[in-house]
Order: sequence, then structure tokens, then C-alpha cells
Amino acid sequence: MNPARPTEPPVRFADAKKINPFQLLLYLHDHAVARTPESGLDAVLAELALSAAVVSWWTHWQPSMIHTALRAGANLTDIARATGLDASDVVRRWRRWADVQTRFDIGGRPSVDPVEVQAIERRLGPAVVR
Repeated sequence: MNPARPTEPPVRFADAKKINPFQLLLYLHDHAVARTPESGLDAVLAELALSAAVVSWWTHWQPSMIHTALRAGANLTDIARATGLDASDVVRRWRRWADVQTRFDIGGRPSVDPVEVQAIERRLGPAVVR
């Protein structure tokens, strides 16, 4: 069960980061739509805190979604367009994530199959720089 949204938006990143990520997006949307120039300093700080928490969450989540797109057959151009990143940044973020996931042991098995990662690397060709 997800906790209810706070009655007042958090004005600190540490507090905003405690909110469920999907609720955080909704809360940021609701807050941004309702904020007016007269809302005051706390409203501005709340938007900064909520936005920073969304960026932090997305930064951690994006590489696994890049992997999901690669597994589904997307090419680097498509992923770069979808993320707004350069293809080299897409590869760098995915590579760093894949390196950790292939070494991460869950019950004697890696979190991500190294064979699958190698197959994606072969498909990407020279774009994958170690």
C-alpha cells in the first residue's frame, strides 16, 4: 500500500525522494499546475525538491529501460532520439549499468545474463567502447 501524498509539498530533496516515484510524478504535476507567481518561496522550493527527486529517480531507472529497449531490438538512433542523449551517452550509461548487473549475484546467478549483454554488444558493434 502506498502512503498518501503529504498535505504540504516537501521543500527538501531528502523528503521528496521518500515519495513513491510514480506518485512523485503526479505530485510534481499537480504542484506545477497549481503554482502561481504569488505562491511564495515554499512553492518554488517544493518544485525544485520534487523536480530534483524526479531527475534522481529517472537517472537510476533509465539504464534498465535502455537495456529493455535494446533487448526489444531498438537501435541506438531510436534510443538516442527517445532519451534526448547522444548515442555515445546511451552506450556509456547502458555499459556502466550492464557491467554492474552482470556482476551482481542473486542466488548464484547474475542479475542480467552476460550472454545477453554480449549479444547486444555484438549487435551494437564498434559503438560499444569499454
